[in-house]
Amino acid sequence: MSVMGRSARDPRGFGLVEALVALVVVSVGLIGIAALHAQALGAARSALHRAAAVDLAADLADRIRANGRGAAAYAGAGADRGCGTGGASCSPTEMAAHDVLLWRRLVRARLPNGDAVVGVDGDAPRTVTIRVSWHEPNAGVLTHRAAVRVPAG
Repeated sequence: MSVMGRSARDPRGFGLVEALVALVVVSVGLIGIAALHAQALGAARSALHRAAAVDLAADLADRIRANGRGAAAYAGAGADRGCGTGGASCSPTEMAAHDVLLWRRLVRARLPNGDAVVGVDGDAPRTVTIRVSWHEPNAGVLTHRAAVRVPAG
């Protein structure tokens, strides 16, 4: 026994060391959870942009199918032709130019640095290729492509 009546094996101060180790372990765990949460938010944002790109490509594909006679004009530059709802006063070519103008505005509004390109190949049936691109943080430029076959007519 020691002078004070305690043995040399008495673990004084051991509880403080355990508490500090537990604090370090919990801190590392919380940092890991925060990093995982940040990664999940980035993945959710990327999924939102991908879904928007698919939706925008499908929107233009529907417009092309509805205006099959003007399919070749969808590869051109968009222009405001004054086509109202339904486009009754527009030719198929004018309606296509108007559709492209409105659609490209949607692409720029819904996607960060959004860009869109439409290409038309062939005569019967025509294949219209729709490409929607946007800038994704930490991933660069991503692109969604869709092809639409439009029967002659």
